[in-house]
Amino acid sequence: MLERKLRKDRADVTFVLPADQPPGEVSVVGDFNDWRPGAHPLTARPDGSRAVTVRLRTKQVHRFRYLATGDHWFDEEMADGHDGTNGFLHT
Repeated sequence: MLERKLRKDRADVTFVLPADQPPGEVSVVGDFNDWRPGAHPLTARPDGSRAVTVRLRTKQVHRFRYLATGDHWFDEEMADGHDGTNGFLHT
């Protein structure tokens, strides 16, 4: 799931996953962090989910995927679209 807050000069996008699906560590990897695994790891929230918030420039298209333990790449179903390889979102 994606949670978005539009600010005057940026968009705060929170990437949210259930606590145990998939099991193990997960990070969001995309063009906004030079596709570096582990740059934005999801951490536990009080409600039992896990999440990370990333500040992004507005009026752009950002491409991303999730990377879980065991080199397991997967997509966000709630992305604005998919290009066959990555999910993308508009800010």
